[in-house]
Amino acid sequence: MAKSLTALWDSIAPGLANHLWQSTVVVLAAGLLTLFLRRHHARARYWLWLAASLKFLVPFSLLVGIGRYLSWSRPAPTQTQIFLYSAVEEIAQPFAAATALPAHAAATPIIAVWTYLQPGLLVVWLCGFVAVVLMWLMRWRRISAAMKSAQPLSEGREVGALRRIERMGGIRKPIGFLLSRGSLEPGIFGIARPVLLWPEGISPHLGDAHLEAVLAHEVWHVRRRDNLYAALHMLVEAVFWFYPLVWWLGARLVSERERACDEEVVELGSDRHIYAESILKVCEFCLGSPLVCVSGVTGADLKQRMVHIMSDRRLHKLNFTRKLLLTAAAFLAIAVPVTFGVLHATPSQAQSQLASKDGAPSFASASVRPHSATMEANRSKIAFNMQEGTFTARSVTLQTLIELAYHGQSAQLVGGPEWLNTAKFDVDAKVDNSFLADMHNHIHQAGGDVHGAMFKSLLADQFKLALHPETRNLPAYELVVDSNGSKLQESTGVHTMKVDRGGLSSQGIPIDLLAQQLSLRLGRPVVDRTGLMGHYAFDLHWTPDPSEDERMRASDWQGSGSSGTVPSGPPLLEALQQQLGLKLVPVTEPVQVFVIDHAEQPSGN
Repeated sequence: MAKSLTALWDSIAPGLANHLWQSTVVVLAAGLLTLFLRRHHARARYWLWLAASLKFLVPFSLLVGIGRYLSWSRPAPTQTQIFLYSAVEEIAQPFAAATALPAHAAATPIIAVWTYLQPGLLVVWLCGFVAVVLMWLMRWRRISAAMKSAQPLSEGREVGALRRIERMGGIRKPIGFLLSRGSLEPGIFGIARPVLLWPEGISPHLGDAHLEAVLAHEVWHVRRRDNLYAALHMLVEAVFWFYPLVWWLGARLVSERERACDEEVVELGSDRHIYAESILKVCEFCLGSPLVCVSGVTGADLKQRMVHIMSDRRLHKLNFTRKLLLTAAAFLAIAVPVTFGVLHATPSQAQSQLASKDGAPSFASASVRPHSATMEANRSKIAFNMQEGTFTARSVTLQTLIELAYHGQSAQLVGGPEWLNTAKFDVDAKVDNSFLADMHNHIHQAGGDVHGAMFKSLLADQFKLALHPETRNLPAYELVVDSNGSKLQESTGVHTMKVDRGGLSSQGIPIDLLAQQLSLRLGRPVVDRTGLMGHYAFDLHWTPDPSEDERMRASDWQGSGSSGTVPSGPPLLEALQQQLGLKLVPVTEPVQVFVIDHAEQPSGN
């Protein structure tokens, strides 16, 4: 259970941190705009704060995903454009996704403590969420009890005044009127069918002018749909209860909401002194509403409201320039992430293409053609002749080529076209002679992954492939050294590996290539936790089970199979431990996957 919670935390923590960062930036931008509009009507500032609140419910990643869905084929961008896209991504998402830690890091005290804290953080969040919801439910029950005991009123002094103000305020559908024996302040209850809950004990203390001022305030709450927007922010507070900014934002929303209604009531013709007195009388004889989604008349800071009501200062209306500024800000808040999503697929493709121009290893010439079933055999073949510098593949799919280039397997590929693992291709590529002469220098510069860099460049050029990495929780295996020690022999010879059914033989390959081959056979990602950094020679033989044979037939990694011998030996996991001194531990953990954004099927060249 704890391990599942830890894996869940590792998957959501980076995205949550990026979302909070982006939402905070939006709140700061809204704050700057409200300062710019401090001498204008409160309703403009209220809409800005409301937009900042709703941003917490709409992650930028959703808008970016919409942009990716709307992406189209386009030329690869320049280096300047790639730098711009990378800068935008770095600013918008400064918190990187969690990556798997090396085996030796898990033993450090800090990592060990953090591992135990992660499940606790999710439990704490859940407890806080439940506590906030229960608190609001208890307050809701209090209001609901007052509603049940209230009597509907269809005529009288209060109802007549309400109907007159409704007509003045442009309310077409009459607001229900309930007379309550409780002491709660007058308030609007409900969203779709708002009802005014009116305490009967307050009417004798209000003159006609006071009564109409209070009712006008409530009518404007209905017209502005304040209950709906308050309920949406309550959802934000419940989900992000741990983030103090959302509570501060809620206080700003209530303050600007009440101030906006005050301004509307005064503009409707109410006397400032009478309106202020009516609010104070309600405060004297009634209790405030326990929920912000039940709009009353006494919310926010009363002292500041009284000063604002009594100050006869001129409020500026939004001119064309300011309306244009706010419209542009709203448009950019949506258009920027969508546009980024549209263009996001290109940098991955362009970086691969530009890599070959900047000196990274690549094929000097390459040809990709649809596979013809009449050629020799329909069986897949892959060969890389390092002496001649040629790469040949027959009857291979794009999925196989991606697995070869990115050292992954099918479980790590997400998305892509329908023909990803069905359309077959023949590939012929040639390495430049100067590259062969300087092989060791290129290996050093490319961190040892020369083949991967060349294949990535080929896929970008021939298939217009664009993809990006993500971290997701997947069933996997950890490849670790057995308690008795490794039996691998380090080798400095030619780095080759022979792949066969039930057999892997190497003259010197890195462990990550062994992990890749094990992944293909087991159908799960295999994460190297051995800590072995060299190149090793080994001879591994086992008896494949039916599921392994089925996976190998479905893939293009068929092996040579020329000997025709029947594999013999123990099952793969036992053979690995007995013959190589390694073992596989089943886990569920964050694993890097590759999300395919774009690919085109070459017609032949």
